[in-house]
Amino acid sequence: MTRPDDATGQPRRVFLKDVAAFGGAFLLAGNFGEPAAQRSPDWKKQIGLELFTVRDLMSKEFEGTLAKVAEIGYKEVEPVGYGGLNPKQFRALLDRYGLSAPSTHAAATEGPDLEQQLEGHRIMGFKYTDIRAARPGGAGPPGAGGPKGAGRPKGAMPRRPPQTEESVKRSAEQYNRHGAITKKFGMKILIHNHAGEFDLLENSKKTQYDILLAETDPALVALQIDIGWASVAGQNVLEMFRRNPGRYELWHVKDVAGLKNADPSTPPGRRRGAFIPIGQGELDYKTLFANARVAGLKYFVIEQDNAGESGGDALADARANYQGMAKVLS
Repeated sequence: MTRPDDATGQPRRVFLKDVAAFGGAFLLAGNFGEPAAQRSPDWKKQIGLELFTVRDLMSKEFEGTLAKVAEIGYKEVEPVGYGGLNPKQFRALLDRYGLSAPSTHAAATEGPDLEQQLEGHRIMGFKYTDIRAARPGGAGPPGAGGPKGAGRPKGAMPRRPPQTEESVKRSAEQYNRHGAITKKFGMKILIHNHAGEFDLLENSKKTQYDILLAETDPALVALQIDIGWASVAGQNVLEMFRRNPGRYELWHVKDVAGLKNADPSTPPGRRRGAFIPIGQGELDYKTLFANARVAGLKYFVIEQDNAGESGGDALADARANYQGMAKVLS
């Protein structure tokens, strides 16, 4: 499959030549020595929050919580629901608090009004979205429009049935088909990971993630790497960037404690991480952001899956994450 230009607009062969020329210094030291037009953006000015982090608060006070997120300093958000608002109302709410939403986790749903839904996503400003199969009885995806906006129960990861290479290839074909639809609205399909995507498939030495990387069209489908979950699964995220430059346009950023104590014999999909605010765990985000251009990064959001649990304050967690991220990016 022919891959498109990298995130700077350079032809891929030129980009890879640059990587080879700079070698480890390019990958581990960042963008020093690059022409100004090719340097990475000032990521500190676009720190985003995945709103699943404050899901319980938004279920009680949707607009008020969004206002407090903006007060902390966040400039971008990724919704998991729209608080019962229509697209124009939701976009107006974002504008009111100086926020934008480049991506969403409240997917559109297959059906006769799919293109109408995607037009709504365009109005809300999304550049990346997903399309899910319609649920029995016509129910939409979790959290798509209800006031709670919760995409999944607290702390729970989706249970995946056993998969084969062929079943994952069929999924990749579906992502590509959906991407061709969203392209008409100026959007790409996003693929987000947890840990189970790195389990070996049945009767295979490949993982679901291996096949999705190989079989999806980068012009239509973007990988949203959840750096925390990939790390819990035992992946070297920096090596992932190096092996697949330009593929990781979106990041979910979270810090993790206890990785050094992980049992390597435990399958990736069964591993769990202790998620804590950015800068308090074991992940080296300075090095990862120094390699943002290699990855192809365009937008990132912080997500702390367990924020506010056990009687804690999710907004305090969101603030600690913002402060930690700002320090990393200083």
